[in-house]
Amino acid sequence: MTFPALRATAVAVALAATPAAAQDRLLNTSYDIARELFEALNPVFAENWQATEGRSVTIDQSHGGSSRQARAILEGLAADVVTFNQETDIDVLAAGGLVSQDWREALPNGASPWYSLPAFLVREGNPKDIQDWDDLARDDVQVIFPNPRTSGNARYTYLAAFAYGLEHNDGDEDAAEAFVKAIFDNVPVFDTGGRGATQTFAERNIGDVLVTFEAETGGIAEAYAEAGLERVTPSLSLFAAFPVAVVTEVAERNGTIDLATAYLEWLYSADAQRIVAQNFYRVANEDVAAEFADTLPEVRLVTVDEVFGGWEAIQENHFAEGARLDRVFVNQ
Repeated sequence: MTFPALRATAVAVALAATPAAAQDRLLNTSYDIARELFEALNPVFAENWQATEGRSVTIDQSHGGSSRQARAILEGLAADVVTFNQETDIDVLAAGGLVSQDWREALPNGASPWYSLPAFLVREGNPKDIQDWDDLARDDVQVIFPNPRTSGNARYTYLAAFAYGLEHNDGDEDAAEAFVKAIFDNVPVFDTGGRGATQTFAERNIGDVLVTFEAETGGIAEAYAEAGLERVTPSLSLFAAFPVAVVTEVAERNGTIDLATAYLEWLYSADAQRIVAQNFYRVANEDVAAEFADTLPEVRLVTVDEVFGGWEAIQENHFAEGARLDRVFVNQ
């Protein structure tokens, strides 16, 4: 996709027009399935910015697979901030000199204002009785999720399934790889991002189960209420941080450092966290989290550090050329 095309799909949010000198503008480059979330967040921030600074603000949105978005920024997409669903994609920008090396220390909770986990969405009545990861490896189940090579969402799906495979095979990595390959073999089509996978499942009616972030399962179930789709939380899943960062090099050039920083800090406010929780994400604010506890069932979460030894080890052992993900994809 060309950069003009990325811009063309942006969502602009602004208050009533004011003199040009009093207008601010920001480009937030985000993951594929976050459109509705930021459509809800951005107008509230704009109102807050107007009230506190006396200036209107337009927030443009660019959405796509997280890894693909990171590459676009490296190649020139002028994002002021990134709100991604995978830490390694911000690390790529830091390695390229666009984001501060200590970006995780810039904001609370490792610069992740909310989090989620891979979960399932099934057809009405759950006719295949899909309850956990091992059901996804059955011969009679078609599984839908995007391509882990282009989607941060899908990388978490891959890692969560691998973590489950490790736990149920006494830590045997080869057995866990074989388990994940059985799941991948049940995927009829790999879309490039979460949005495409959602359309494949909910609009094209392909597959028995969609695997995506828990937050997305809630939003999809509401958006396609007539289909009676049902949310399923597996017994074990992977903690998925949703990291944010200022693209320092771009923001300095655009003169938007203060605005970009304020925007990301505002995402931790109670007002923003409540909107995020309403969209089925799990939030950092404990008081807000308690308000929405009934909509988010308990689940045992593991982390990339405790299961895989961190993102650097994951990159080497799973996502590097010829590593385990490539082997899982053999004959796909």
